[in-house]
Amino acid sequence: MRVDKYLWSVRYYKTRSIATRACKKGAIKVNGDVVKPSRDVFPTDKIGVRKNQINYTLEVLDLPKSRLGAKLVDMYRKDTTPKEAFEGQDMLQYSKKYYRQKGSGRPTKKDRRDLEDFTDAQEE
Repeated sequence: MRVDKYLWSVRYYKTRSIATRACKKGAIKVNGDVVKPSRDVFPTDKIGVRKNQINYTLEVLDLPKSRLGAKLVDMYRKDTTPKEAFEGQDMLQYSKKYYRQKGSGRPTKKDRRDLEDFTDAQEE
């Protein structure tokens, strides 16, 4: 089965064309190698997917005949993504929730000093 079709059928991508586009951009790796969308995958292959700034890793257990329901996906893949990958996403969300609203103008000197104090505390 093609790698783009596999990722679509196990619900990593909403459409097959989005999965194909991700392969062409180099966001998909099979056994550590960047692959084209037409590359075949086999059971025991390790696939790396870069999606939403998270590096997912999964192992192919079996090949489905068509797109699966969400409850059946775990029969065909084993997700081995480390927990640290998701913690980075949480930190990114916290950094976006800074107290200044978008469109409220440039930061004041006080805002800049507070931000510098915060980043200096993070480095220590």
